[in-house]
Amino acid sequence: MPDGPAQLAGTGRHGGVARPRVQASWVRSQRYGVSPEAVEAVFTDAVPTDSLFYECGAEVLEHLHGTLVNEPVGLMITDAEGLVLARWSGDSDINRSLDRVHLAPGFYFGERTAGTNGLALALADRVPSLVRAGEHFVAPLRRYTCAAVPVLDSRTGSLVGSINMTTWSDASSDLLLALAQSAAGNTSALMHVRAGGHPVRPMPRGEVFHVFADRLPGADPCPSRAWRDAVAAARQAVTAGRLLAVVGEPGAGKAAVATLARHGGRRRERVLVARPPAAVDVDSWLALWAPELSARDTCVVVSGADALPAWAADDLAAVLSAAQPGVVRPAVLTAPSFAAVPEPLAAVVDAVVEVPALRHRPEDVEPLARSFARELRHRDVQFTPRAVRALAGYAWPENVRELRSVVREAVARTDVGHLRPAVLSSGSRSLTRLEQLERDEILRCLTHPGTTVLQAATELGLSRATLYRKIAQYGLRVAGRGGEPTEA
Repeated sequence: MPDGPAQLAGTGRHGGVARPRVQASWVRSQRYGVSPEAVEAVFTDAVPTDSLFYECGAEVLEHLHGTLVNEPVGLMITDAEGLVLARWSGDSDINRSLDRVHLAPGFYFGERTAGTNGLALALADRVPSLVRAGEHFVAPLRRYTCAAVPVLDSRTGSLVGSINMTTWSDASSDLLLALAQSAAGNTSALMHVRAGGHPVRPMPRGEVFHVFADRLPGADPCPSRAWRDAVAAARQAVTAGRLLAVVGEPGAGKAAVATLARHGGRRRERVLVARPPAAVDVDSWLALWAPELSARDTCVVVSGADALPAWAADDLAAVLSAAQPGVVRPAVLTAPSFAAVPEPLAAVVDAVVEVPALRHRPEDVEPLARSFARELRHRDVQFTPRAVRALAGYAWPENVRELRSVVREAVARTDVGHLRPAVLSSGSRSLTRLEQLERDEILRCLTHPGTTVLQAATELGLSRATLYRKIAQYGLRVAGRGGEPTEA
């Protein structure tokens, strides 16, 4: 075991293996000013227990606790900030001991308060972590071995918390991490089922691709003032040599703003867009493009910097902070908000530009839709009036990414007229799963070419009056004079 943080500070590249990751966490703990003598007690009595993650995690751990009631192990669920939400243990000795080091409900146990420990490392690096005995930064924690696994929301891929298991350092802990991984996996599966069984967001694969300024397609299609202002502000920051962070909702077009800002009038500059993979694959992903940061006339857009493990953010910040002031920086960062940017990177950011959500710039919807359709068909595509009005009236909760998906799906079948039911419906109330199925079936019948409302009602087994009532109920835009489906 190293003698202290000073010895660890000289470590080199941090990879996916456990020991270098622990060393990197020691360095961060020292930087945060954590005392190696005691865990700082940071308490809140406002422990949130109303989330789907807590509901499912608590159910899993309560069941597991029933099988481990006589074992000296503490089972914990924490939020994404390291706040301990609940703890289960049937061993009175370990319960009293964990209370003394504040590994208890209501206390924060992240790196900033408790230094290097299992749950803090799992949250920081977003990978399963095992911290044994003397690997802990704070001396009183060296009597324990801690295993923790981060839990991600299957709908968004965002970090929601961790499952942590702690036992005595001299106890057999070979299976502790496997047990924590099993509990975290069961929690994720239960969350998926109770969230409606929607498609699971795949783990990010990681992407690195070049964008050459002299090979970009036609002009930026977005005419809105809000979008143009964001691009102009980003371009001004880049030209002034500031390290830029572009923030905004997922899918709003942050990478596009970053790319437009970089190429500007510099026709020979190459832009490299890098999207992080799952945390366990970040090391090889970084090795693929990091050398480009020193290349002339090359910029790297780090898209989704908020998803970087802590060690990767440290490494990247060290490279970026070495750039000379006033010189065009070799990178642009994107994230949902500036608060989500990892602290080491936030410290070297000089300018922040926010990209407005698509719902705040409705004049961009139709030009973008036509651009996406042309991209797929390699020619201009005819949009029906109904499709244009439906696209303009939809709220686009997933922003430009959702618009692209909707248009591509429609164009793949026909000229753009048959859109997803959710886009054709203007209802504001959240529908139950049965109502969604009913709405979609009504739309399927009504949008079939040549079908009248009377024919659709017959096929659905409804009276025409009932069908009209349901059309109004779901806010569908298909009923017109004479019973014929028409554009809204």
